[in-house]
Amino acid sequence: METIEIAGLRKRFGTAMALDGMTFTVRPGQVTGFVGPNGAGKSTTMRVILGLDRPDAGTALISGRPYRSLQHPLRTVGSLLDAGALQPSRSARNHLRWLAYSQGLPAKRVDEVAAQAGLDSVLRRKAGGYSLGMRQRLGIAAALLGDPPVLILDEPINGLDPDGIIWARHFLRALAAEGRAVLVSSHLMSELQALLTSGADHLVVVGHGKVLADTSVAALLSTTSADRVQLRTADPARAATVLTRAGATAVPTAPDILMIEGLTAERIVVLLTQNSIPFTEVTPHRASLEQAYLELTREAVTLQFKSQSRGRQS
Repeated sequence: METIEIAGLRKRFGTAMALDGMTFTVRPGQVTGFVGPNGAGKSTTMRVILGLDRPDAGTALISGRPYRSLQHPLRTVGSLLDAGALQPSRSARNHLRWLAYSQGLPAKRVDEVAAQAGLDSVLRRKAGGYSLGMRQRLGIAAALLGDPPVLILDEPINGLDPDGIIWARHFLRALAAEGRAVLVSSHLMSELQALLTSGADHLVVVGHGKVLADTSVAALLSTTSADRVQLRTADPARAATVLTRAGATAVPTAPDILMIEGLTAERIVVLLTQNSIPFTEVTPHRASLEQAYLELTREAVTLQFKSQSRGRQS
């Protein structure tokens, strides 16, 4: 089975360190979400995997081989890095036919991948007239031409309408279910969570050129949500006093809601009942992927801002 193996990648552009020991693996049969703030190293990592940039150190291998050594790259790895990378005066059909010809692929693959991407009815239109969402579909179709076991897609959901987002979500899951290794970069946390928590749920979070988390979505959310309980009460001031005395931290998030940290839900109920404090909700808090992501990358964003500030002053 085909994999992407990233090991110790380092890459510097002038004084800026783009990659600082980036290491992770994209395995077959699952979608791997690749997320991080701007400047975290996502695009550089993808470019190194595809042989567009050379690392200063480390390796990026597809099934044990560098991209440059692949005789027919599109038959091994399909990629979408820039949906606008096409000749606008050329029809979508001719764009795909040219790519297929360059890799020795049969012309019939053009109609097959166009149908998969939902473009068969507009295939003869000039690609320059496509909306961003349609160009995304065209880019995905191009990535599939060689029926590759590995896919690398940079922001494939960007620009899609609601129906397109639902289509992409199901389509990417289906590709992974066929045994492909699928790497998806995205900044749309809610859509990524909907994609990753529906079966294949590997997540790589990066910041400042390093891997901050390499885990499942469920494990990341569990860690971020640990020991937090949402309390709804008509007497938040007195509840906060009682719970704080018991060793908890109580932070108001609404006029009648406290976020409690440091006590279990069961212990909170006991303390409130003993002190005759009314409450209507005591719920273990479950963080969203966006909340977990922001908490995890907060320090990396701060470091990046400081680094950029030093660069401007020098």
